[in-house]
Amino acid sequence: MSFSSDIKKELNKTSNLANKELVKYELIGYLMSNNIDLNNKKIKYTTESDYNINRFSRLLANLGINHSIEINGKVFAIRFTTKEITFWFEILEKENNSKNQELCIKQELINEISKKTEYKKAIIRGMFMGAGSINNPDNKYHMEIILSNIQNLNVAENLLKDLGISVKKMQVKNRNSIYIKDAEEISKFLALIEANKAVLKFEDIRIQKEMREKVNRIVNCNTANLNKTINASIEQIAAIEKIKNKGKFKKLENNLQEIADLRIKNPNASLVELGKMLKEPIGKSGVNYRLKKIVEIAKEL
Repeated sequence: MSFSSDIKKELNKTSNLANKELVKYELIGYLMSNNIDLNNKKIKYTTESDYNINRFSRLLANLGINHSIEINGKVFAIRFTTKEITFWFEILEKENNSKNQELCIKQELINEISKKTEYKKAIIRGMFMGAGSINNPDNKYHMEIILSNIQNLNVAENLLKDLGISVKKMQVKNRNSIYIKDAEEISKFLALIEANKAVLKFEDIRIQKEMREKVNRIVNCNTANLNKTINASIEQIAAIEKIKNKGKFKKLENNLQEIADLRIKNPNASLVELGKMLKEPIGKSGVNYRLKKIVEIAKEL
């Protein structure tokens, strides 16, 4: 089962059906989604989620709206007429075809929704159930809800912003959607629609993912530092060998001879470690200075 399916399974059990107002607004959210087809004043909602179709059917039944359910393979469909929802939506012609229409939420209803936070939450929950999805956070962070038209898209964006959720809009051809790619915002969204189990699961996956990424960064950083140390050591040893081959090693200052001997014997040691091995220990910068001086002397030979 996908992460989105788990969320819709949980939301299907949301026990707010006794509150007719919340039922109405959740249903309105469904009707704003892209999975609604309106033709000749007949509405069809389709989905492959049995949790989704079950929830939608219960909302309709709760409000006394007659409907029928069809099953075609893995696809569920609910059909009913527009006569009982015309006071919520305007029915507009789509592409100059009187039989191919779309539902646009009415302005007076938008004004009513803005009065209460619970109304906003219910309508957002319905939109997500209607045509929303969230990727498995183990792979990537992405939440998206596809709306039926631009007007409903703008309403969805404004409602989420009013509720403190930062979203982005995408309008490509016939696809009108709002989406979130930020992990913290997705977690806030799940809490908003009251998918509390999903919030815990999402946060658990998110923490584990961030810990893995942190460990990988540390490992990569350590590997890079090790490679840097090895490359520097190779250059320093080559310089020391050159000085010796030219018969100039005994002419070096005693402190340079001492650090050179230590580097030859300890090719993988860090500058800090070499500094501690000296008869009179010095810090990293002091060791670095002496080895750089050796390299410069070798270059002049």
